[in-house]
Amino acid sequence: MTISLVKRPIMDPEAPNRSTGIINGRCSNVLNWDDIAYPWAYAKYKRMLANFWTPFEINMAQDVKQFPQLTDREQDAFLKIIGLLALLDSIQTDYAGRVADYITDPSINALMIMLAQQEVIHNHSYSYVLSSLVPKAKQDEVFDFWRNEPTLRKRNDFVTNGYKAFAEEPNVENLLRSIVFDVILEGLFFYSGFAFFYNLARQQKMVATSTMINYINRDEHIHVDLFTKIFKEVLNEYPEYRTPELADFVRNTFMKAAELEIEWAREIIGNDIDGIDLADLEAYIKFYANVRAHQLGFDRPFDGYRTNPLRWIKAYEEVDLGKSDFFEQKPRQYTKVQVDNGFDEL
Repeated sequence: MTISLVKRPIMDPEAPNRSTGIINGRCSNVLNWDDIAYPWAYAKYKRMLANFWTPFEINMAQDVKQFPQLTDREQDAFLKIIGLLALLDSIQTDYAGRVADYITDPSINALMIMLAQQEVIHNHSYSYVLSSLVPKAKQDEVFDFWRNEPTLRKRNDFVTNGYKAFAEEPNVENLLRSIVFDVILEGLFFYSGFAFFYNLARQQKMVATSTMINYINRDEHIHVDLFTKIFKEVLNEYPEYRTPELADFVRNTFMKAAELEIEWAREIIGNDIDGIDLADLEAYIKFYANVRAHQLGFDRPFDGYRTNPLRWIKAYEEVDLGKSDFFEQKPRQYTKVQVDNGFDEL
């Protein structure tokens, strides 16, 4: 049986303030944080507030000096990965809004709106980085990489096609499947790119950009956790959808996603980037595919791969930045720069 999703009304005066369901529930749409149906939402709200940041906080002056000193291979990978991230976060902004339309709990809906705003900030950060480093014509080229790079196009189509069924036919099954693609986008497809930037940072290259990437990485961890919680709440309320077919779908989708991410890593990073071993990077991708499938409550798709093979990356992934620059482990001294991105300091 297919259960369609009903959009949340702007106001339902006959419904209680406390929602009766995460989807297809009833709620007045009045948000009272002291009376919410999903208590975990308030802790998530506070964490998302605490993580608020903007690109203007980061001074790009040193990166502007260093970018021309990168090897041609490093520059190419840097720009193509920025192009990839820009596309994925653009898709994610739209997807989050579409899901929010069908979330009938006001606290979870509020989190989805905050998530979408953070994705907008992520996209702004990519423009901010590029406007610091390359001329406008090159910026435009980077933002069009998704059109012209076959490997990039293939992996991006994988996610957008996964979202398409939910966008065209919003029902419980398509929502669940779209969340699997969301977790792949935010919790797997970014990760070889993140590794590239962190590898530069451990060589004291492009530290400002890598700091910004860590802010984004930190947000994405929260986004993945939010969507996995929504996924599990939906299955709690609609247990008939926890089927062997769904388990097979999760397994097969993560295996295909890892294959696409590895293909991209081989092309964009290969064995030509000092400090990154391609075999370790491929194992890292399979490790994260296992982590994300397990987070959703399903078996790990790859035998083994229970530990992170990139031990050095833990210092960048797991730290809680707070008010410190995690690359230097001291209070941040970034100047609040404006549109010049620090060019006056060159």
